[in-house]
Amino acid sequence: MLEKLLSFLEDKKIVILGVGLEGKSTYDFLRRNFPEKKLFMADESTGLLEMYPELIEDINLEINMGEHYLKGIETYDLVIKTPGISFKNVDITKFENKITSQLQLFLTYMECFTIGITGTKGKSTTTSLLYQILKDQGKNVFLLGNIGVPIFDKIEKMNSEESIAVLELSSHNLQYIKKSPNIAVLLNLYKEHLDYYDSFEEYVKAKLNIMKYQNSRDIFLYNYDNPILQNAIFRSEDYAVTLQNRPNTQNAVYIKNEHIYCNDTKIMNINIKRNLKGVHHLQNIMFVLAICDILHLEMNQVICTIEHFESLEHRMEWVGTINSIEYYNDSIATIPEATIRTIEALERVNTLIVGGKDRGIDLQEFIKFLQNSNIENIICLPKTGEYIYETLKPKGGQKTYMAKSLEEAVKIAKKVTQKKSICVLSPAASSYGYFKNFEERGNLYKRFVLEDDIKMTTNKKLT
Repeated sequence: MLEKLLSFLEDKKIVILGVGLEGKSTYDFLRRNFPEKKLFMADESTGLLEMYPELIEDINLEINMGEHYLKGIETYDLVIKTPGISFKNVDITKFENKITSQLQLFLTYMECFTIGITGTKGKSTTTSLLYQILKDQGKNVFLLGNIGVPIFDKIEKMNSEESIAVLELSSHNLQYIKKSPNIAVLLNLYKEHLDYYDSFEEYVKAKLNIMKYQNSRDIFLYNYDNPILQNAIFRSEDYAVTLQNRPNTQNAVYIKNEHIYCNDTKIMNINIKRNLKGVHHLQNIMFVLAICDILHLEMNQVICTIEHFESLEHRMEWVGTINSIEYYNDSIATIPEATIRTIEALERVNTLIVGGKDRGIDLQEFIKFLQNSNIENIICLPKTGEYIYETLKPKGGQKTYMAKSLEEAVKIAKKVTQKKSICVLSPAASSYGYFKNFEERGNLYKRFVLEDDIKMTTNKKLT
């Protein structure tokens, strides 16, 4: 297992492409196992070394940063690429066959059981839920990948065939792999990351790599309700997951008489009390239940874990009730479809805070949805919010507001939101250019929401 991987890497001239969380993880792994090996790193950004000053002190490490970071890249035996590095508009023909990643090396050389989960939205919650279920059932399970724990951080602890790796996988993780997980899940597909790929078709192709290299013993589960996937041709033994009645496929996970079925096995009533609200969460749960059925887990305990599982931070996260208004943080919603699902799930949304980086996504259908919704107040943020504001304002169907900052948006929301209703930050756009990431955006929103409440509590204590 690990010995095979180390043997493969031992005599290779390696460049780590990307000095970030995963790049640093790759460096640490190689240094742990090859203390004196000459290593190379490259990244377009020149400021990343400030986070990792120890890299500068390594006399056996050569770092190429700046505009010409790809110069001479074809001279290396192995290019271990991190997900954040995009090759959009880059000619990679000279070194394409040398590109690998933590995921590719892990799937190729480690023998533990792997479950990979991808999709435009829902990856983190679904992956975390499955991990918690397996953990509750006493399995030797590891939660890894795009969720924030690089594979190489835990790889030495997974040197056992009994280990199970639950992997959250982005399209960036999957783009250049040549091996797929034992169980592969594709939750959904929507237009996203168009700034990273040359086309939407390239994005879809990257996502489908999760199942492309599976063998006859492996299993693929896909969203049958998604138009792109419904019309695709997959193997007959793959599992179609649908919120409708049983489709005409060999294997299916579906709803009948308010129960979830996996083929002919009744698994769970859809009306059980659960913290993961909304139809989109129900479908994610269906994927998880199917995997649990395939793995022959104890279903009563599985359902108990589902009932008590809490939504993750920044994902339809309840912030608090202040002055009879419920505030939710859905900063993870970086595409219109995600925001629509959140509004439908919460039902009582009176105020929506929307807007962020413009990545060229068509907003017409989203705006039509807003026009036909019961949302009374729409507070818009730059940059996409400017277009939404200019389009909606003349219509007069809702009260629209243009805010210069998130703090101003929250102040407006506190004034205009009806009591006993909901205000939600669900941007339908990326945070980049305005915030470090969606986490920073969500944390600031929570701080602004709770600010007055904290001040009131403090003043009460003082008196």
